[in-house]
Amino acid sequence: MSTSTLSGPMRAGGAGNGVSAARRRHRRLLVGFGLAVLALVVVCILSLMLGARPIDPGSVLHALLHYDKSDDDSIVVVDSRVPRTLLGIITGLALGLAGTVMQGLSRNPLADPGILGVNFGASLAVVIAISAFGITSVSGYVWFAFAGAAVASVIVYVVASRGREGATPVKLALAGAAVSAALGSLITAVLLTSQVSLDALRFWQVGSLAGRGYDIVWQVLPTIVIGAVVALALGRILNGLALGDDVARGLGQRVGLSRLLSAVAIVLLCGSATAAAGPIAFVGLVVPHVARWVVGADYRWILAFSAVIAPTLLLACDVIGRVVAFPGELQVGIVTAFVGAPLFIALVRRRKLVNL
Repeated sequence: MSTSTLSGPMRAGGAGNGVSAARRRHRRLLVGFGLAVLALVVVCILSLMLGARPIDPGSVLHALLHYDKSDDDSIVVVDSRVPRTLLGIITGLALGLAGTVMQGLSRNPLADPGILGVNFGASLAVVIAISAFGITSVSGYVWFAFAGAAVASVIVYVVASRGREGATPVKLALAGAAVSAALGSLITAVLLTSQVSLDALRFWQVGSLAGRGYDIVWQVLPTIVIGAVVALALGRILNGLALGDDVARGLGQRVGLSRLLSAVAIVLLCGSATAAAGPIAFVGLVVPHVARWVVGADYRWILAFSAVIAPTLLLACDVIGRVVAFPGELQVGIVTAFVGAPLFIALVRRRKLVNL
């Protein structure tokens, strides 16, 4: 039998094996995504049950279905833990997506949302709101924090865009570091002259989901939804940018526009999350690596998994903070630092996880 006779069936068999392997991988990813969603649901249930006043599942369900202002369980569950859990979900989602987009945009595996000066911009705006306008409530200065985060990010992007090559990953990182240092100096200068600002900022800056009500959730929800939609639509764009600017241009991408859309998503997501809960560390840094380890290098799947893993991690840390310091609690920003640091060290030791 001639070689030409075999070549057709062999090619057909090879193509069939490739399609079959792709389908199996797709099914595995769908199963993994389903398990991640299930883990998020479990953590949400624990978030409604556990705290200074543990409540059994039956009482939680009754409080959700039959709210009674005279019932202590109803007040704890509906008025305190539900908004706290909702804020944890949307804040975690925002930080996970923002971190993924930032790492894809900068091609830097150590990048996190703070690289664009978001945290320092938000902190400076909060300090100004407290010291200049006397605003001390979270709901009062949440919009100041968002505006400060947005302005700082815009400044970083404009500075990095100067020059022939535009906002390259290296220039974005350098501009972010420079702007953050300058804003940090301004924050210190204001705090040295205002004890009230120092006390209020210290509570906000540690990062917390406690003490936030439905008003905070509704304030940041629209911008987080818009940012999430933009970020999830960037999967193919980030796949192209990961190959380098020249390859991305060869694939027909408009690199400048792609970077601008990525920056908009980061500002909306990280600005909203930071404004609502304060600067929470490690979530936006660690989660994209975990997602990349699970799904590979395709940013379409990395973004999807990050949107589920990040709120799971944040709410799990929040629940841990309520349990380990009973009857008090540790703020979630402290717990994420304790949990995220060793987890990130373990991930970095597996060098293949940080190769974008």
